[in-house]
Amino acid sequence: MKAEKLFQRRVILSETAFAEIVVWRVPAPISGSMHSYKYRLAYVVRGECVLRYDNEAGKGDHRHINDREETYRFSSPRQLMTDFFEEIRRWSDEHADD
Repeated sequence: MKAEKLFQRRVILSETAFAEIVVWRVPAPISGSMHSYKYRLAYVVRGECVLRYDNEAGKGDHRHINDREETYRFSSPRQLMTDFFEEIRRWSDEHADD
């Protein structure tokens, strides 16, 4: 089985921000992950990626918030998207005056 792209979408959230979401089902877990998905979700504001969730080979499931990187506990693609958009809301609330 080859990797199967399940979802790819760019969501325009404002004049200056968008989210890019790509999720694949893979035949075997990516090194560092325990599930059969490969993903990258990015929130870009004014041309800068301020939030990213991904499972880069060897690093496993993690997220980047501004310059900070931390482990992410993946449970399902649906929960991944819920968590990502909740983090966008939180980030946007914190930076509303920027």
